[in-house]
Amino acid sequence: MQLGTVVGLAHGTVKHASLEGQKMLVVQPQGVAGQPDGMPLVAIDGVGAGCGQAVMLSSDGRGARALLGEIATPVRWTIVGIQDA
Repeated sequence: MQLGTVVGLAHGTVKHASLEGQKMLVVQPQGVAGQPDGMPLVAIDGVGAGCGQAVMLSSDGRGARALLGEIATPVRWTIVGIQDA
């Protein structure tokens, strides 16, 4: 599990078939004290998050496959929750 902040929306004109119709967001991971931790990453949105929201990310491949209903998908990160204020 990793915390992050949604900083944008990602669009792909050519993408893997398992990503068709999926919302892809750009997320800035956060460290323990809330500071940026590494480079932004692209995550599949499983909860309806929006720009500026604090979210919980998972890098579990099994969870990504279950979310997409696909056995083979290149997805690594999925948004699994929105952090309350």
